[in-house]
Amino acid sequence: MKDELKKIVIENFELSSGDKTQSFQLTYQFFGNKLGTAPIILINHALTGNSLVCGKGGWWSEIVGFQKAVDLNKYTVLCINIPGNGFNENNFDYGIKLNLRDIAHLFIKVLDKLKISKLYALIGGSIGGCLTWEMAAIKNDIADKIIPLASDWKANDWLIANTFLQDRILKNSSDPVGDARIHAMLFYRTPESLNQRFSRSKNIEKEIYNVESWLDHHAVKLNQRFSLNSYKFLNNLLRSADITRDDLSLESMIKPSKSEIHIISVDSDIFFLHDEDKITTSRLKKQDVKIENHIIESIHGHDAFLIETKQISDIFIKILK
Repeated sequence: MKDELKKIVIENFELSSGDKTQSFQLTYQFFGNKLGTAPIILINHALTGNSLVCGKGGWWSEIVGFQKAVDLNKYTVLCINIPGNGFNENNFDYGIKLNLRDIAHLFIKVLDKLKISKLYALIGGSIGGCLTWEMAAIKNDIADKIIPLASDWKANDWLIANTFLQDRILKNSSDPVGDARIHAMLFYRTPESLNQRFSRSKNIEKEIYNVESWLDHHAVKLNQRFSLNSYKFLNNLLRSADITRDDLSLESMIKPSKSEIHIISVDSDIFFLHDEDKITTSRLKKQDVKIENHIIESIHGHDAFLIETKQISDIFIKILK
């Protein structure tokens, strides 16, 4: 089963900033078994992603599908669009001061409206993984299995510095979305990944290096499907990630959880560092939290959570058994 994009309205939502209450229209899609007939998995998408997680054009179609690691014969898969991501969205007020915790509260309200009291698994990659942490901190019994990939429960200084530069590019460039995308691709990948792929080869027709042509290609592609307002909005959401923003500790936010937590790290990720995940795993193990850190070995850096589909599938099969 693949549902068409559906809409749901969350009324009188109070913002954590203290601003006036708002009504939000969110969109979502279901895949696999009919709701209420199978365990439910919620997958939170990445910064430039959307609810089309599988099938034709799906950004994780090698992992989610029939006879795939997240098997649509066994599960009902739900994916909700982060409001402001521009996916079939009209009249979103980009002036609203939302942080990632607000988005987590909105997603939980969507689950409530859909009468989903508990998930089998809550999965998210990159900003979707940060959102997964936020949701788990708000509602400790939200899922049997919490699975954040290539992400963290907080924005560290390195991430904040990069989103700061992204914001400068978005405000000052003559091609803001394209140039911000070019910058982002450099921390989504690694020097080894680019060196191995391009080997200083040149595009003879364009008279430029192939790595430059590749970066230009990604800039053009994102310009075709992503607005400046969406990019600015999601960049600010990313830098707001922090489940301890109310001066509470990681331990106090997560220790009450009875869920299994499976952190999936990329050993070469220079955006969300594997070392940070090791620290998180160590801290929570001391609190008797059921937590495990799985490693994707790759030269491709952060984007390995989209590229290394075989390794991710093997990890998911082990976790979801």
